Amino acid sequence: MKLEHSLERTLTILARRETVFRFFTDSERWARWWGAGSTVDPRPGGPIRILYPGAIEVTGEVLEIVVPERIAFTYGFTSGSPIPPGSSRVTIRLDEERAGTRLTLKHEFSDEKARDDHIQGWRYQLALFSNVVSAEVNANASDVIDAWFNVWANANADERSTSLKQIATPAVEYRDRFSATKGLDDLLAHIAAAQYHMPGIRIARQGDARQCQGTAFCNWDASKDETKAGSGTTFFSFDAEGKIQSVTGFWA
Repeated sequence: MKLEHSLERTLTILARRETVFRFFTDSERWARWWGAGSTVDPRPGGPIRILYPGAIEVTGEVLEIVVPERIAFTYGFTSGSPIPPGSSRVTIRLDEERAGTRLTLKHEFSDEKARDDHIQGWRYQLALFSNVVSAEVNANASDVIDAWFNVWANANADERSTSLKQIATPAVEYRDRFSATKGLDDLLAHIAAAQYHMPGIRIARQGDARQCQGTAFCNWDASKDETKAGSGTTFFSFDAEGKIQSVTGFWA
């Protein structure tokens, strides 16, 4: 069968290539992407199973797998429509880049209409994929955010420096109504100044942090001597290893 029609999509995922590839070799992770009951047998000839909502099932066979670079598999619907099993081929390639991992997907078809019918589907499915990978990388985002806020109330300069190095990148950027800093040294000096001009202020996260593809945000309250001094919302951007690379805060 000639596969003369294809679609391609490329996106950057804020995770290391090895982390991304685990979702092609582990059925539990594969099911997080595709849905409960989906499975993958990561070897040439190994079966794949994808369960969509509404009891729609796709099956296929792994054609090639090179850890952690690429996987190729056949793809078709058990019902035979819109394409039968074995009648199309999906290839996913992962390349390292500075921000994380560049994913390139190619889906090859024998029929042009079937190709066109899958364009929006892959746009949606790859967004889901980026989210499930990022959710694993940033599984402790709330703890990291709490540690960030705690740094601002820590009176010990050495402890502030140690804590920030554990949760933030060396080039971390921070902006809010009173801040415009770049790099750990600049930020640490700013925190020291904030403690001098606004002594005793503590910030605490209110509710769970919400995240999407490497960006998280939370609401917070600022207090002094148990009296509320303000509130707001802060957005955090994480790198491929789950460290904070930029922060933007908004006071209510």
